[in-house]
Order: sequence, then structure tokens, then C-alpha cells
Amino acid sequence: MYRPGTKRILRPLDHHPENPLLLDDLPWEETIAYCSVHRDHTGRYQLWYQAYRGELGTCVCYATSDDGISWTKPMMDLFPINGKPTNIILTGRGHYGAAVLYDSRDQDPARRYKMVFWEHPKDKDYGLGVGFSADGIHWDKYPEIPLLKAFPGVTHTISDVNDVMFDPVREVFAIYGKTWIDGHTGMQWKRAVVRSQSRDFLNWTQPQLMMAPDEFDGWEGDDLELETSEVGGGSKGIQLHGGPVFYYQGVYFSLLQKMDARLSGRMPGELAISRDGLDWDRPFRDLPFISVPDQDSFGSLVWSNATPVFLDDEVRFYFGAYSGRWSGGKKNFLSKPTGVGMASMPLDRFAGIRPIEKSGQITLQPMLIENVAALSLNADTAAGAIRMEILNSNGRKLEGYTREDSEVIQGNHLRHPVAWKTKRINDLPTGTYWLRIYLENNATVYALTLEK
Repeated sequence: MYRPGTKRILRPLDHHPENPLLLDDLPWEETIAYCSVHRDHTGRYQLWYQAYRGELGTCVCYATSDDGISWTKPMMDLFPINGKPTNIILTGRGHYGAAVLYDSRDQDPARRYKMVFWEHPKDKDYGLGVGFSADGIHWDKYPEIPLLKAFPGVTHTISDVNDVMFDPVREVFAIYGKTWIDGHTGMQWKRAVVRSQSRDFLNWTQPQLMMAPDEFDGWEGDDLELETSEVGGGSKGIQLHGGPVFYYQGVYFSLLQKMDARLSGRMPGELAISRDGLDWDRPFRDLPFISVPDQDSFGSLVWSNATPVFLDDEVRFYFGAYSGRWSGGKKNFLSKPTGVGMASMPLDRFAGIRPIEKSGQITLQPMLIENVAALSLNADTAAGAIRMEILNSNGRKLEGYTREDSEVIQGNHLRHPVAWKTKRINDLPTGTYWLRIYLENNATVYALTLEK
């Protein structure tokens, strides 16, 4: 693809006006952080989230919803406290995390819900643990813990933040987790993101470094250096506290937890992209995908996850969040309220392309067009217009499919039909063609769909 006269723009998510949708309002919920969401075939939402219980450590709690907005915490007798039911579904010594994946492919119904977590069993090494469930409520921990050891002071091992996804290209499960990288000042210099993968969810590869902070993330001079205790055990400057990944429409997306320990103390969500899940681009460092407030309030620190919910016309991103800052000590860091929030966007509008000035052009890679019934554009042309043309395999414009023949696309819609004055795309014989998009003024195109 080449696109003269254009620029790529990020579309930040819209925060739900009622955030937080789920609050830390139970005695065992001193703070709420990491979470995962699944929407099943009936439309029911399931939510798993980490709750900190003070001296009792952390646990995984459970909630449900019919609409993804109003949540219910069902009280059960799985892990009662003082003889009373709770919504706790999993706990353990040194437990950390709540990354849940629903795997419809598994032939064993008892293993369709899968969880990865961090745990520190008594008198054992700490590291990765996994669990399986038939319903997402009743869990069986795999007895061998850890499956991956965490080695303090050793680069590129897992740490206490891990998210899991299924990689359909390689047909493996993949954990994208936090690690510590060493630097010029010594061990555990900064947080970064590693990947480990498994075919059976039990045997995991040695983690490999995926993304790490660099000079484009800001200066690390000593003039504003913070004490270790002020930044949660880390170093100064921008760090990548975690990088949950999901796969969608041929692209790997990561929601980086961009920890600013040095200046603002906040942690927004940054969108990173990859074509193979290994080599990552961070084209939107200057603009958060999941924004955070300027003042201390809910959402100052965002704990993203690997489980967005895709609806017909909307994509929802659920996240755990705090109201404090990394800087300022533990009391500020754990400021209330904490809970689970949601931010959303119109379908497929992660990022768009628009003209730098008054006009621009996008020419896509040659593609095979066969049995295509219709062509549509996800675009906002409220302040401009879009026209399209088709070229043959030699790059020559096709009669009837030129820019001049194109019906003008205007308005803001997720599915603009593309047509020409006397032609439709289904009139084309099977073959290889170039598709070219002309953008006028502030018209922005987000996605193109060939409908069979």
C-alpha cells in the first residue's frame, strides 16, 4: 500500500459516562484491578477481576451482566468469609491476576474456560499457574505451580502481570506478560513486555522480549528521579507495565499499560500493532488510546486486558482502574475508588487515514477479487468526500471504474456502499485488481470490506 498526501490518525476510546461500572463495595474488595470479560452466545457477560483483600492477599471475584453496563456480583459458598457467601471464585497464597480465556475449540467441556495467574505457594518457587473450568465459576487449579518460574534479577522471565490470548495464526496460546529488564543503573531497571506460548496450556516456552521502553518514551535524567518506594518498586521514567494482546482481522493489537512513574504518575493505555505478534510498532505514543484524567479520579491508572467485546456496531474495552498515582507512595497509589470501567468505539475505528492538507490518496496492494458481492467503506466524510476507482493488474484504470465514474461517498457511516455510475464491483470478472481511494478535505477512512 502507498498513500501520498495522507496521515494516520488514532481514534481514542470514549469512556462510558457511568464509569466505574463495577465498584470496590464489598469488604474483600479493598482495591480492584486486573480483569477479563467474556460475552457468550446468549449475550450474557461474564467478568473476572482481581480483588485485594488487605492482609489476606488477593483473589479472583466474579460478576455477570445482561447488557455489559449493570453488573451483579452473585454470592456463592465457594470461598465464604466468616461463614457468609462471597463472589470469590479462586484464591491462593500470593495469588495475582485474573486473565481468563474462553476456548470454544477445546473438546473437553471442563477445560473451555482457561485462566493464567501468578502465585507464590508456600515453600515453593513463585511464578505461573493455570486453571480450568467448565462454567467460569468452579475452577480446578493445575497442581504444578509454577509452570514458568520467575527468577528475581534475571532478564526476560515473567513477573506478576500476565494476559493470555489464542493466536489463531500459529494455533498456540500466548501469554504477553510483564518482565524486568536490566539497564545502565543495574538490575530491574524498567518494566517491559515478553511473550511465552504453549499448545496445551501447560508447557510454556521461555519468554521472549517483545516491547521495551526506549529513547522515544522520554528522557531519564536524574533531575526528577523518584524514590523506588514511590513508583511501585521500579525505576524512573516511562515503563511498559503490561501489554495484553488480541487478534482481530489479521492484525495483532496490544493495549500497553504505559506507566509514567516520573512525571504525571499516571498510566494510560497505548495502542500498539503488529502483523505477526512478534515485531511491534508503536505509532501512537503521543496520544493515549485509553485516556486518563488530569486530576486524581477514577481511571488515573488503567489495567487493560486481552478481551475486548465486539458487537455489531461497537467495540467495548473493559479495564480495571485506580484513582491514584504511581508517584506519591502507597497511600496515594491505592486511592479510591477502584473498580472496572469501560470505554468503547464504533466498530473497526481503531485508527484512520485522512489527508494532510486538502486531498490524499490510498492505493492498496493488488488483491484477488472473486465472488465479491459488494464493497463498503467505514468512513467519516462529514467534512469532505471520498471517491474510488479500480485498476487492472497492470495498474491501468478500468473503464467505468475511474474516479470520475465513482459515486461520491459522504456522511459518517460504518458501511458506506461503494458504487460507480454504471458499474458495481460484482460486475468484475475474477482477477487481480488494485483498489484506489481518493480523500478530499477532512474525509477519514477507517476500514474497507469486501462482502461475499
